[in-house]
Amino acid sequence: MKQILIIDDDEKLGKLLVQYLERYDMNAHVALTPSKGFEMIKKIKPDLLILDVMLPEKDGFEICREIRAKSSIFGQLPILMLTAHAEVTDRIVGLELGADDYLPKPFEPRELVARIHNILRRSSDDNTVREIKPVNGLDVDVSRREVKLDGSVLDLTTMEYELLILFMQFPNKTFTRDELMNRLRGIDAELFSRAVDTLVSRLRHKLKDTSKTPRFIKTVWGRGYTFVGEQL
Repeated sequence: MKQILIIDDDEKLGKLLVQYLERYDMNAHVALTPSKGFEMIKKIKPDLLILDVMLPEKDGFEICREIRAKSSIFGQLPILMLTAHAEVTDRIVGLELGADDYLPKPFEPRELVARIHNILRRSSDDNTVREIKPVNGLDVDVSRREVKLDGSVLDLTTMEYELLILFMQFPNKTFTRDELMNRLRGIDAELFSRAVDTLVSRLRHKLKDTSKTPRFIKTVWGRGYTFVGEQL
C-alpha cells in the first residue's frame, strides 16, 4: 500500500482525503503544520507528498524548496502542490521549485487520485527504458534512476528525469512544447509553453547547459527543443 503524506492545515479536508484515498489502496497521513510534516516524512518515508501552499510557520513553496535542496535527506520525494489560488504564476513557481504537479483548490477528488497515480507511475516505472547510452559525459543508470554528469550525481526531480530520458531516447529529434507536455503526462494543459519552458530551463541549469552554447539541449526557435549530445 502506498504511503501518502498530506501537509495541510485544513483538518476537515485532511480527514476527507484520508478516507477517500483509502478506497484506492493508499494509506494517507495528515500533518497540520510544516514542522509536524517534516517529522512524519522521516518517520513514515512517504511515496508521495501532497503539499498545500498556504500554511502556518512557512508556506508550501519554502517547504518544497527545502526538500529539493536536501535531497540527501529526503531523496527525490514526489510532490503534488495544492493551492487556493488558481493564478498561473503561482503554479509556475511550484514547478520552478521542483514540484511534480500542481492542483488548484477546489478540486475533484477523482482528479487528485488520477494525478497521484500519474506521478507514482512516472517515479516507479523503471521498465520502460532498459538502457541509455552515455552522452558527452552524461551517464544514466536506469535501474537506479541515477544520472551523473562528468562523474557527479545530479539531483533531478521525477519530471526532470523523465524529460532527460525522453530527450536522450530521441537525439536530434525536435519536440514541440505540446509533444513534451503530452509525453510527460503531468503538466496542466493550462500552463502550456510556460510550464514546458520552465521545466527545460531547470533541467538545463542542472546540466550546466545554456541556450546560447548548448551542450545537450538546443532551442529550435518557433518549434521547440532538441537533444544535440553525441552518444559515445
